[in-house]
Amino acid sequence: MPNDLSPTPNRLTRAGYCGFAAVLAFWLGACSTAPAAPESAQPRGDTPATVQPPPAPATPPTKPTVTPLQASPAAPPVVLNAETPSAPDLVSALLSYADRLQALSPSDLAAEIVVQGDPGTVPLRQMQLALALTHLRQPAETARALGLLQRVIGHTGPESLPLKPLARVLANRLMDQRKLEENVDRQAQQLRESQRRIDQLNERLEAMRAIERSLTTRPPATPRPNAP
Repeated sequence: MPNDLSPTPNRLTRAGYCGFAAVLAFWLGACSTAPAAPESAQPRGDTPATVQPPPAPATPPTKPTVTPLQASPAAPPVVLNAETPSAPDLVSALLSYADRLQALSPSDLAAEIVVQGDPGTVPLRQMQLALALTHLRQPAETARALGLLQRVIGHTGPESLPLKPLARVLANRLMDQRKLEENVDRQAQQLRESQRRIDQLNERLEAMRAIERSLTTRPPATPRPNAP
């Protein structure tokens, strides 16, 4: 009897199990294999791969800082002697004194100048006498007052410091006043000279008129009688 080549049910079952087991093993092996890294990331030879550091974050723009300006310290005030009053009080006292001089009569003003006397080297007394002399409005007294003010300006002591600004103002005013007085004196002298010449001309003219009058009032000469 020839051999029966048709598969039996048991053989078919074992063959199906073996095929399913082979497919399952191949699928599990494929899943467990890690994917290969790209070629560019593979290190070449023994040289280690260089890792590039991440880029630094961009710094925000800084706002400009404004530094406030500090005011320069004020210069310390000049310390005067304890006997000398402060500058505003001293100048105010001199202005009040000048206002009082304005109300004096010429005789009282002359008496005040006598009371002041010689101021010596004291700047305050020099200023007082100069103020009194300026109220006389005379060229000689104006020159004297200007000399006193210049002495105050040239004084080197600390007691003259508050007086120097006022002394400079008064000195400039007196120099202008002296120029005006000199111009007035010059014009007055020219006027006197012109008046003198006018008087001389008037005298000559009057003399000529007198001569003319004497000629017109002389009686006419009587004719001489003819000889027989």
